[in-house]
Amino acid sequence: MDSIDKYVAQFSSDVQAILGRIRQLIAKAAPEAQEAMKYQIPTFVLNGNLVHFAAFENHIGLYPTPSGIVRFQSELKPYKTAKGSIQFPLDKEIPFGLIQRIVEFRVEENRSKSKPKSRA
Repeated sequence: MDSIDKYVAQFSSDVQAILGRIRQLIAKAAPEAQEAMKYQIPTFVLNGNLVHFAAFENHIGLYPTPSGIVRFQSELKPYKTAKGSIQFPLDKEIPFGLIQRIVEFRVEENRSKSKPKSRA
């Protein structure tokens, strides 16, 4: 898989629509981020990995690093989570607003990585 377009194209039209919307909201929240395929799934990179996302048989996976899970822990209670992943079931409404807030948090977090360190 060498492009996000090819990745998305392999799914049903309803899943393609969800993946497309997630891709658009990430691009809007992180306009300077670069798209890439890492671990064979769509990835956005901004001063390191920003967020990955993927489709599975029964859910959409979002991988915002462990800090993205911890920061939104209370809002993520209805969803299955692990150290660095969230599963949004395909038989429930996808929480695009929550995904956007998670991405915005990760953008700020990764931008702060690039600030020059002050000398003591």
